[in-house]
Amino acid sequence: PAVTGAVVALLFLLLWRRRWAGGAGRVCVAVLGDLGRSPRMQYHALALARHGREVALLGYLQTRPHPDVLRSENIRLVPVAELRGLRVGPKLFQYVLKVLVQSVQLLYTLLRIDQPSYILLQQNPPGLPSIAVAWVAGLWWGSKLIIDWHNYGYTIMSLSHGRNHPLVLIAKWYERLFGRLSDYNLCVTDAMKKDLWVNFKIKAVTLYDKPASYFKETPLDLQHNLYMKLAKDYEPFKPRYYRAVNPSANRSAFTERDGKSGNVVKTRGRPALLISSTSWTDLSALTSVLSSPDYERFIKEGAELPALVCVITGKGPLKDYYNGLIQNLHFKHIQICTPWLEAEDYPLLLGSADLGVCLHKSSSGLDLPMKVVDMFGCCLPVCAIHFECLHELVKHNENGLIFRDSKELAEQLKMLFLDFATLEGKLHSFRENLRACWQLRWDQSWDQIVLPLLGNKE
Repeated sequence: PAVTGAVVALLFLLLWRRRWAGGAGRVCVAVLGDLGRSPRMQYHALALARHGREVALLGYLQTRPHPDVLRSENIRLVPVAELRGLRVGPKLFQYVLKVLVQSVQLLYTLLRIDQPSYILLQQNPPGLPSIAVAWVAGLWWGSKLIIDWHNYGYTIMSLSHGRNHPLVLIAKWYERLFGRLSDYNLCVTDAMKKDLWVNFKIKAVTLYDKPASYFKETPLDLQHNLYMKLAKDYEPFKPRYYRAVNPSANRSAFTERDGKSGNVVKTRGRPALLISSTSWTDLSALTSVLSSPDYERFIKEGAELPALVCVITGKGPLKDYYNGLIQNLHFKHIQICTPWLEAEDYPLLLGSADLGVCLHKSSSGLDLPMKVVDMFGCCLPVCAIHFECLHELVKHNENGLIFRDSKELAEQLKMLFLDFATLEGKLHSFRENLRACWQLRWDQSWDQIVLPLLGNKE
């Protein structure tokens, strides 16, 4: 009884403190993950800073955040050390120990920052323990908790353990319980908004991922500069035929600049540039297509298909494995490249490419690939693998194509690139549709949906 009374008294004190506490317009944007690989949360921080809020951006600093985040005077990075080396005892013990240590570590970090008015939490990864810890910190500071639901942690866990594993069931119960304690909820699709209400009784507002302003078509001059930069280190970007008509021109595989006039033009017979941004968890569909002899055979039989340069970007646990498979592929008309790109170069490359391929699969079927959002911002058509709510973003036969297996993807690539040398065909019409379909950028969408939740600047 004494312990119960103490807990009740503590909760009453925290709730009283929350009732009267302020926060002076400060916001904590928290990610229990790599900040550099959390673009949506970086966009939140930039939007808040743009409206004069002081932002503490909290998370792992493995990958460098976008330069706009680093340059902002209103954003302060708050590093959280990633836990490593907790491999003692059975896996269940390791997991429980990791959650406990992360809870203490995250709470300690949240209580050391300046008092925020709001804590904006990326729900995934991971929901456990970040939601509960953020809620406790919010009680202490008198802050309102906003959860941005990207996916469900329990569905990601179920990929490894199965949906009926005790840990998965506990994680689902935990997300349902603590998710209801938030003040506001955002989510990434209408399908997730509906699911949150039906299964969790959580009211959420849909904030679709939108491309930042720097995701746009790349002018030809900047394309050439990027190609020449990448050609220094990566063979597929070097010109395949060095006997240029004009010896004073400098060339890449895709463009050339005349040394006298300075004009940049696309090279005749240039390869098609295909890009896939991936976490390297499942590239089987793409590698199956690229390792298939069909594309090469079509060219040998006289089909007017371009050579392919396939650029695969991103980081992930299976990158070395797939790199090993790629190195064993030898083709005459297909080259595969896995470059390391600076943050500034990635939007430029998307804006220069001819086709994007998305292999994102959702564990819940309720989130959308931000990779495609960025591609569409660059007016880049896509081929994307099917899952439940993908139609909210990719309109089949309007702005891209949806495929279900590697065979269907191979057929789509052949169909799209048959008219590559002309300004006709599906690929061109998809790009024109993307150009004609004006879409809100992140800043406008954020101002319409999130800003009213925060009220005026304090």
